[in-house]
Amino acid sequence: MKVAIISDIHSNLIALEAVMDSIRDEGVDRIFCLGDIVGYGARPNECVEMIQHHNIPCVMGNHDEAAIGLRNIGYFNQWARAAVLWTSDNLNDNSRRYLGGLEFTLEHEGMLFVHSSPFEPQAWHYIFTDYEASASFRCFKQRVGFIGHSHIPDIFSEPGSGRLIVNVGSVGQPRDHDPRACWGLYDTDSNDFKWMRVEYRFAETSAQIIAAGLPGFLADRLRSGI
Repeated sequence: MKVAIISDIHSNLIALEAVMDSIRDEGVDRIFCLGDIVGYGARPNECVEMIQHHNIPCVMGNHDEAAIGLRNIGYFNQWARAAVLWTSDNLNDNSRRYLGGLEFTLEHEGMLFVHSSPFEPQAWHYIFTDYEASASFRCFKQRVGFIGHSHIPDIFSEPGSGRLIVNVGSVGQPRDHDPRACWGLYDTDSNDFKWMRVEYRFAETSAQIIAAGLPGFLADRLRSGI
């Protein structure tokens, strides 16, 4: 079975549309979303609607949680805070209901899906190192755990077991100095994984961010993938 995993869309509808076209071209069997559908960008409701339209199972991200008022945003930086407040003011009732119904983890046929970390998924830990990954390997039994949150593609392996934690990168706001949208393609039969990079019209997304009155930094960073 070919599985597509997307994460950290961040209200970037143009990037999401490009990724969905890429996924269709690959002929995948299932799609899963690792959360943060909203935040940073100017098209939160449209992104939620697209996830709903394609019946994509999705987990809760920290920006999703914050945008519907379930999390104190004091730990967010100034740009993220401004985006959360803007998003909260602009979410429609459908988006609020949908985001409020998301769980923090999903499991499917030997795969775990979580936004940040299998270790305390509601605490929004990051996984950047093998040491941080080791704590998470102890918290799930599936052969592979898929994560997002950092916006940086990476793979961590558990010594001796072959189990993996895979960060699939970000659809809407890559931070690995590659501005192209990123998603993950996993073959459950061969256990092969690869990142897929997709060009999209980031200048148009940037213009939408500026027009919405969101911080200019959120528009500028899309060009350089930071």
